[in-house]
Amino acid sequence: MTSRRVTVVIITRNRKAELLRTVEHMTALPDRAPVVVVDNGSADHTADAVTARFGQVTLLRSERNLGALGRNLAVRDIATPYVAFCDDDTRWQPGALTRAADLLDAHPGLASVTGRILVAPAMVEDPITPELRDSPVPGPAWLPGPALLGVLAGASMFRVAAFREVGGFSPRLWLGGEEELLALDLAARGWWMCWAPDVVIEHAPSVSRDPRRRRQLGIRNTLWTAWLRRPLPSALRRTGTLLRSVPLDWASMVAVVEALAGLGWVLRERRVVPPEVERGLRLLEEPQRLSQARRYVG
Repeated sequence: MTSRRVTVVIITRNRKAELLRTVEHMTALPDRAPVVVVDNGSADHTADAVTARFGQVTLLRSERNLGALGRNLAVRDIATPYVAFCDDDTRWQPGALTRAADLLDAHPGLASVTGRILVAPAMVEDPITPELRDSPVPGPAWLPGPALLGVLAGASMFRVAAFREVGGFSPRLWLGGEEELLALDLAARGWWMCWAPDVVIEHAPSVSRDPRRRRQLGIRNTLWTAWLRRPLPSALRRTGTLLRSVPLDWASMVAVVEALAGLGWVLRERRVVPPEVERGLRLLEEPQRLSQARRYVG
C-alpha cells in the first residue's frame, strides 16, 4: 500500500484556493498517501481552511516563511520510507505515487525519482522535459531511467534516509533553485537520481508569485551552488555562462550583489564534488547553456 510507504508533503504560503484544490486532489487519489501541509506564515487563513476541510491532513504552522525548509520540518517527523513533495500548484496523477515508490523499492541505490510534468490546462510537457529525458549523465545499468544531477522538488519522490543523510534543503539557499545543491550532495555521497516518464505530475502554474524576486533568488542560489561545489575553473565558467544569459537590469544586479555578500560563508563551507560527479556536471553544461526552460528572465 502506498500509504505505508509514502508521505506527501506540501509547502504553501498565501495561496489558499490553489492549495485547497491540490489537497482535495491528493487526498482523493486511488493510491493516496498521508498528507502533511506546511503553512509558511500565510496571512490569508490558509491554515484554518485546511483544518476545517481536511481533518485527515497533518498541518504544520510556521509563524514565518521557511521557504524550502518547510519540507525539512515535515520530513523530520514522518515515519514512511519515502516522501513525495508537492507545491501547492502541482498534483501527482493517479498511479504516480505507486510507480515512484515501486522504483525506490526495487533500487536501493536510488535516492529520488522525478516525474514527467504536464502543464495545465493544455497538459503539454513542461519545457524542461527534453533535458531530463535526454540527460547525458552516465548512470549504472540498473538505473530505471535517465540519470540526473538535479531534481524538481515539487515533482519528485525521495528516499527519506538519503534526504536526511545530506541534511535536506540548505537553510542558506532558502528557496529558488534550492534543489541543485541537494542533488549534488546526494550524488557526492553515491546516491543516484533518475527521471521516470510514467510518473506523471500536473503543474497548474500559480499567478500568485513575485517573478522578479524568484529570478533574483534563482540567480543568487545558482551562483552560490557553483562556488560551493564546483572546481574553480568550472565555477568560473558557470558564473560567466549564467551572467551572460540574464537580463541586464536592476533585479539581476541585486541578485549578484546578494551572491557576493555571501562569499565569506560560501568559501568557508565549500566542498568540491568528487571527480565523477564533476564529469557529469560538465556534460550538462552545453544543454543548460542552450536551455530555454532554465533562463532567469522573470
